[in-house]
Amino acid sequence: MKQLFDDVSFKCSKLVTKNYSTSFSLAVYMLSPSIRDAIYSIYGFVRFADEIVDSFHGFNKEELINDFEKEYYKSFEAGISLNPILNSFQCTVKEYNITDDLIQAFLKSMKLDLVKSDYSSTEEYNEYIYGSADVVGLMCLKVFVAGKTQTYEQLKGEAMRLGSAFQKVNFLRDLKEDNLVLNRNYFPGVDLNSFDEEAKNSIIKEIEEDFRVAYEGIVKLPIEAKFGVYTAYVYYKKLLNKLENTPYHQIGTERIRVSNYTKAALLARSFVSYKMKLV
Repeated sequence: MKQLFDDVSFKCSKLVTKNYSTSFSLAVYMLSPSIRDAIYSIYGFVRFADEIVDSFHGFNKEELINDFEKEYYKSFEAGISLNPILNSFQCTVKEYNITDDLIQAFLKSMKLDLVKSDYSSTEEYNEYIYGSADVVGLMCLKVFVAGKTQTYEQLKGEAMRLGSAFQKVNFLRDLKEDNLVLNRNYFPGVDLNSFDEEAKNSIIKEIEEDFRVAYEGIVKLPIEAKFGVYTAYVYYKKLLNKLENTPYHQIGTERIRVSNYTKAALLARSFVSYKMKLV
């Protein structure tokens, strides 16, 4: 029975989410049960593509990402894939009318990670972030608004800014890994070999503005999505605050984290704010 296989596929995407990101998994759990599976399926798809280009060293990454793309389109046409991650994702794409331009932009940025290590201009930087993060926010927004075009267009700009903020925080947090292991520098005009407090603060200021605009969209989200998205927003704001209070040289030598205890406290405060209708 296809429905049973689809159910198993969505459970696999949920498992991927829980194993790769406890923080995102917690935020998804704060969404309405009616939309959780769809968001798990989006995360599973983007996580697998990201793992191919970032982690599968010693394998032919170009061949793997190209095969992944081909298998997705085969699943979309056939309505099924024996890869449960792709199967659940194609179900979500069809149910919520996720347009192919978003998927293509995402895959383009993933492929750039195979051939490009330095982003020297703001245009290149913005294009990469659009494909690697903004469009993921837009895919999720399609689910949050149940495919309603008018609401989607109204919240599109803020959703993109939230995706940008999350990605830039990740870039700053992963500075050591990106620079020393993957030999990448996403920040234009920043020499990571002479990274200093001024450069760090400039990046943080840019992210804070993204968060400011993004918050205006969070408060307008449907009830099914608002608390979950707000939970992710609060977590990333806390991570940014921790990065701001960490000396620049420490960011370049270790990965800054938010403890599980702090995450639990943030969740509790977020819930209180939400229930008091402060969001």
